[in-house]
Amino acid sequence: MSTAPPAPRVIAVVGPTAAGKSDLGVFLARELGGEVINADSMQLYRGMDIGTAKLTLPERGGVPHRLLDIWDVTEAASVAEYQRLARAEIDRLLAEGRTPVLVGGSGLYVRGAVDRLDFPGTDAAVRARLEEELTLRGPGALHARLAAADPEAGRAILPGNGRRIVRALEVIEITGKPFTANLPGHESFYDTLQIGVDVARPELDERIADRVDRMWEAGLVEEVRSLEERGLRDGRTASRALGYQQVLSALAGECTEDEARAETVRATKRFARRQDSWFRRDPRVHWLSGAAADRGELRSRARALLERPVTT
Repeated sequence: MSTAPPAPRVIAVVGPTAAGKSDLGVFLARELGGEVINADSMQLYRGMDIGTAKLTLPERGGVPHRLLDIWDVTEAASVAEYQRLARAEIDRLLAEGRTPVLVGGSGLYVRGAVDRLDFPGTDAAVRARLEEELTLRGPGALHARLAAADPEAGRAILPGNGRRIVRALEVIEITGKPFTANLPGHESFYDTLQIGVDVARPELDERIADRVDRMWEAGLVEEVRSLEERGLRDGRTASRALGYQQVLSALAGECTEDEARAETVRATKRFARRQDSWFRRDPRVHWLSGAAADRGELRSRARALLERPVTT
């Protein structure tokens, strides 16, 4: 076994969905005697297990996993709140001389945890007005306004994602600056080693299709039906999760179950491309092959990275 780094630091395992981040995170946490901190925004929700590919207890290999199952599905996600919770866990582990291993593909959540990133506050009146306009005019009209005010944000946020469009327009109105101007350069808050798990597009697409098949076989529809009884449809964030949104549409009679399944595959592939683009923009990420043929090498290459000094 390789010698651990002389001082604890944060390890972040990032990359697109289905690349193999969770398995590598568990391995590194066991190697370093650390703990895993979840950085997948949808795994924060209680009961959203199958559709988020949340590791089972046996799959966690005895490694403590933090920030799983902390929000009810009716709660709206808050990156600022996640930042507070994640940093509390990171600080606790560092103070104990142990290694926090952040694992997830939610790019803004990762940055919120490990980078110098301050989130603008909210204005209830502005938010309410924009949400009313969203209801009356639909997300397309608001997205057009966002694209005109901040073209980069318009490209990054999907036209149908009303929640994120409203938040971006709220920040623009509150700060008087483009939404993307509130995201500073890549400046680390912690000494962090970021490892990106890279899988070629054809293989990743195949993995995504296989994963969705396994989710359906494991009972995703039943999971969504159960969560619907607990208010999933009213959850502004949770109800939009990949797989859950599509199954809710099927349960409402808006499409067939087979159509929901196929759309989940298509939407997940699109999402994986956006994840990859996000993390590729960060020059600090060390990319390692997560291809099936290289699985034996992935762990050893990750171990080798642990020996190298990190520049922040």
